[in-house]
Amino acid sequence: MAAVKVYGLPLSTCTARVLTCLIEKGVDYELIPIDLSVGAHKQPAFLAKQPFGLVPVLEDGDVTLFESRTIASYVSYKYKDQGTDLLRLGNINETALVGVWAEVESQQYNPPISTIVYELVIKGMYGMTTDQAVVDAQSEKLGNVLDVYEARLTENKYLARNFYSLADQNHIPYIFFLMKTPLASLINSRPHVKAWWEDISSRPSFQKVLANANV
Repeated sequence: MAAVKVYGLPLSTCTARVLTCLIEKGVDYELIPIDLSVGAHKQPAFLAKQPFGLVPVLEDGDVTLFESRTIASYVSYKYKDQGTDLLRLGNINETALVGVWAEVESQQYNPPISTIVYELVIKGMYGMTTDQAVVDAQSEKLGNVLDVYEARLTENKYLARNFYSLADQNHIPYIFFLMKTPLASLINSRPHVKAWWEDISSRPSFQKVLANANV
């Protein structure tokens, strides 16, 4: 049995972020499904691990963590001597650039894209009505972010520089769902962003997450 346990759903965006990182780092793990439809994430046993009742949660020995980006950073650092060097720990300048663009993902990119995916994908799963005004407003914001990415990726293969890092990897789950909507045009209309997306989404780590989820 794997020492690392992940509680979540394989294709929830935040769980997929953690699973992709674990696979990229070559860390064995056990996925323990949490059935959100029956409220398993709101039960006392789960709330003892994650007081906000959200997935995922990672247990690694006596360490219990939640918040997917923190988990991914922890995995990248703890297992730094195996798998892909996602933090570029051997070069302080590169480490700093990874940190900058990881922060951009969290603060600039995630708010609009997560809202768009909620409106266009999640609401439909629960029979709710999309608020087009919200979609339009957030699409404009995301487009502005992606314009910055397009300029950056014109000069660099990846966001931090010419190496794949956690900054790129953290983007994958939400773009995956965006690409299933008409707003895939936000990616496809920017050639360097499109090439970057095709590159990072085709990595064996994320492809294994999809295969394990039977997608």
